[in-house]
Amino acid sequence: MNHSMNLIDLHCDTLSRLLCEKTGQDLKNTDCDVNLSGMKEAGAVAQFFACFTCLSEHQKDKSPEEGYEACYKQALELIELMEKQCVLFPEEIVLSRSYKEIVKSKEEGKISAVLTVEEGGILNGRPERIEILYEKGVRLMTLMWNFENCLGHPNSRDVGVMEKGLKDFGIETVRQMGKLGMIADVSHASDGTFRDIVKYAEGPVIASHSNCRALAGHPRNLSDDMIHTLADKGGIAGLNFYGVFLGTQTESKIEEMTAHILHMIKTGGREFPAIGTDFDGFGGMEHMDISNISQMGRLWEALKRKGLSEDQLDLIWSGNALRVLKALG
Repeated sequence: MNHSMNLIDLHCDTLSRLLCEKTGQDLKNTDCDVNLSGMKEAGAVAQFFACFTCLSEHQKDKSPEEGYEACYKQALELIELMEKQCVLFPEEIVLSRSYKEIVKSKEEGKISAVLTVEEGGILNGRPERIEILYEKGVRLMTLMWNFENCLGHPNSRDVGVMEKGLKDFGIETVRQMGKLGMIADVSHASDGTFRDIVKYAEGPVIASHSNCRALAGHPRNLSDDMIHTLADKGGIAGLNFYGVFLGTQTESKIEEMTAHILHMIKTGGREFPAIGTDFDGFGGMEHMDISNISQMGRLWEALKRKGLSEDQLDLIWSGNALRVLKALG
């Protein structure tokens, strides 16, 4: 097993689980898929922690606007929770806001936590919120989750919705993100929203946790056209470990993971694939070949057996993600 692997995972939902389900646990003492000992075992350089909020949980009998206000408050709580972990375990994990800080933390033997927001609806039509989130360390925003919001439209099995794109406020926001140095994330976007994000973005665009539609025909995955478009823009896609997006409804299989990575390389080139596990963000799996972050070496070994070079593996594990982070300035 190669333990010099430097892992950057572009997406996990561990903060939401710690806040909502695992109250009283922390990153060191938790049965979440992502924890400090697991990240060390995986040789983690950086872990992107999503501040995910779900409109339907907050809306109940309120209007979407009121629901998204509650979501915004929760996102701020999740940021605070991450800050608290860095205070609790300062020798092990640190909040990093730039490529330089990630490199520095690695030299100091610390894991970088990078904050992201999953559900741009929390802006609720207020442009100043992007700057507030940026100041708090958020360096990536997944513009949509699974509901229409003030920015645009989500992935859908409804062809009509799938063709709808960004709203005016969404276009304005994507431009503002580029100016600030925040990555625009197209995972969960409709095809129309994807095209608009790529069209209007002035900074890096990635799919933090999406697979290939050619292998698993789910609207959350990227079509070959989308992969070409994203790769041409210097973007990347993080391999998602959720079985439904890999190709089996109830299992998360390494064999399918390697197939998606190979397809990403074939379609988008060697600088396209990355890792975006979505750990702690999905359930319903009867079996997972890799059930938590500590087991990432299994995928490395499986890809090696498929003939990938160490150089290519290094790009998938962190090189491609670091290139994008470097471009943020």
